[in-house]
Amino acid sequence: MDLSVGEIKHMLSQATEQDFAVFERSLAADTRKGVQAALRQNRKRLDAQAQERARLKGMYDFEQAILDEHAAGICVGLDEVGRGSLAGPLAVGAVVLPKGLYIDGLNDSKQVKPADREVIVDEIKKHALAWTVQYIEPEDIDACGMSASLRVAFTRAVKAIEEAGITPDVVLLDGNPQHLDPREVNIIKGDGKCASIAAASLVAKVERDALMVELAHEYPKYDWAACKGYASPAHIEAIKQHGLTPLHRVSFCGAFTQPSLF
Repeated sequence: MDLSVGEIKHMLSQATEQDFAVFERSLAADTRKGVQAALRQNRKRLDAQAQERARLKGMYDFEQAILDEHAAGICVGLDEVGRGSLAGPLAVGAVVLPKGLYIDGLNDSKQVKPADREVIVDEIKKHALAWTVQYIEPEDIDACGMSASLRVAFTRAVKAIEEAGITPDVVLLDGNPQHLDPREVNIIKGDGKCASIAAASLVAKVERDALMVELAHEYPKYDWAACKGYASPAHIEAIKQHGLTPLHRVSFCGAFTQPSLF
């Protein structure tokens, strides 16, 4: 019995790459517009899935190549979140991923939708050999500067991983050299290239965002639930109207707190 267009659409939407190749051949002569549109739509779906698998494999292969180069077995990836925020802490995430297990969706946190971030981070926490997020508070950033704050946070993160019972052979850092550990390997834009750094980026982002949403209840006038402490128009306007809170980085807010010269 011939299948309806709706039945064929449902069948194609569930098809794997191997199944789809069979359906594609068998339906090539079906002249119904709905069937041909469903074929095109699901070919695009499967192509996108293949591209995503290749992208993800590339991140794990990139990381494995670094381990092979250094004759190493375990690496920890680190990344920071909140460097440019006007309020709230700097956060540094660190993650040690298990071998042989791909976590779908790993990517630079900025490239992942907020709802997807939380799902991926749940998987990271579930499967990681170790993970941590370390914070540097605003007053310490004001006192020491961002470069020193980053070094302190990265060092604390590596120490926390080691205290969890994991001693990494390689410390993978996103960005420029920090010279904080002899095991350090720096990867420019590493959160989009390397699986462990991407995982660290996502964990730090989700944890810090959740913290800023909590702090927004304490300081509801500053838009933190939406902007997470960054310089949104609503946040800047609130600073101008209400001044700074104890959670603002004073050294970052001078342009919004000084009176006009004119």
